[in-house]
Amino acid sequence: MGYIPAVSALRLTSAAAVAAALLAGCGSSESGTASLGKESTAGTWRTWVLSSPAQVPVPPPPAPGSAAAQRGRAGARPRGQSAEPVVQPWISRAMTLVSQREKNPPRASRAYALVSVAMYDAAVAAAYWKDRYKRTASGAKSGPSYPSQAAAVAGAGSRLVAYAFPETTKAGLDAAADDAARSGVLAGESSPTDASAGLALGRAVADRVIAKAKTDGSTRVWNGKRPPHRPMYWDPPPGSIARPVEPLAGTWRTWVIRSGSQFRAPPPPAYGSPRFVKEARDLVRLKASLTAKQKQIASFWAGGQGTPLPPGIWNQVMLSYVGGKHLSVPSQTRVFALLNVAMADAGIGSWDTKYAYWSPRPENAIRDLGIDRTWRPYLATPFFPSYVSGHSTYSSAAGEILAHLFPEDAKLWRAKAREAGISRLYGGIHYSSDNVQGIRIGVAVGRMVVDHAKHDGAEK
Repeated sequence: MGYIPAVSALRLTSAAAVAAALLAGCGSSESGTASLGKESTAGTWRTWVLSSPAQVPVPPPPAPGSAAAQRGRAGARPRGQSAEPVVQPWISRAMTLVSQREKNPPRASRAYALVSVAMYDAAVAAAYWKDRYKRTASGAKSGPSYPSQAAAVAGAGSRLVAYAFPETTKAGLDAAADDAARSGVLAGESSPTDASAGLALGRAVADRVIAKAKTDGSTRVWNGKRPPHRPMYWDPPPGSIARPVEPLAGTWRTWVIRSGSQFRAPPPPAYGSPRFVKEARDLVRLKASLTAKQKQIASFWAGGQGTPLPPGIWNQVMLSYVGGKHLSVPSQTRVFALLNVAMADAGIGSWDTKYAYWSPRPENAIRDLGIDRTWRPYLATPFFPSYVSGHSTYSSAAGEILAHLFPEDAKLWRAKAREAGISRLYGGIHYSSDNVQGIRIGVAVGRMVVDHAKHDGAEK
């Protein structure tokens, strides 16, 4: 896949607008819930890639009162300066870079998960060493500050963005991480020594996450084998010669589910069967009578070329949501790790089913069956098989995770996940069966990740 020119900031601004609109119905509580975890126990939480929070050693801090232990400028963050979530710079960079690439949902969800897991493992490791050394630098508020958790997150997140998006410059991202760590010193939240130790820890954690990522199967090259070019199998939309996107993504190594095929959907309705024809005709009728509200929903969730894609929409939602929750650094990173691991596994599961059956998209089938020889969907047809819906799979997995982490808004998360799925029918790019089975896979994946969350030590 090649790259497309950089998109304007308007696309990312629209992602933020989507988040704001979705969050309009959320509860107003600013406090975290029990399922988010307590910072006091963060150093004991289960890590994703590290064998334990202590795997990467951190040297002892300098003696209290020494020159090396002094903070840069002790004091509160300047008035009027809001503290954005520590994960935001790196999730946002990943979203921007996804938007600049050709549309590839499973590779996008893989990147979001890697960045998030690295930040989480770094934060948990920093919490472990903070608890071990129990040092408070001169001028600090109560509590240890060595090594800096925020700096560890920056060191890990920046390195994983550089790995997942090699079109970027590693040196530039390292400099951005240095700046992020320095801002904590200037705000009086850490000393230079705290920051440098945190950065070193985060980068060492990142090296281990990258080593694991290099063995996940995502570099395998498709050999071009596919079913014959017949109407019952996927082909690019009329007028296009596009190749299918990531036929091997269903074979990539998963995080929580056993494999991409664990929840593989049963075969879709047979091409040309009464049920298949009915579902195709339903889409023709639906498009002919789309209401303004249905068009709005289709566009709201479109997540097409030039956007952060469906997993990015959920990340944007969470960046907006957690900003008002005042979560600890470990709890912030845990939210994004669980969310993005669930969506990464959901994407692999969805792509396993897609390329197990190679089912045709509605635009092709409706024309080939003679239902309407010139029919076009409301949204542009994606370049991968129809069954099952990736939107439904990603979103229902996200909905289960968020319902668990933020039960005060559980009904909203699940309702929006269902809305994301039905939006693809309004858009004319999925059949009803695609949506139903996509939801089934996503919910199953989400529940497995919720079970992991219940046993990761954060919810004691």
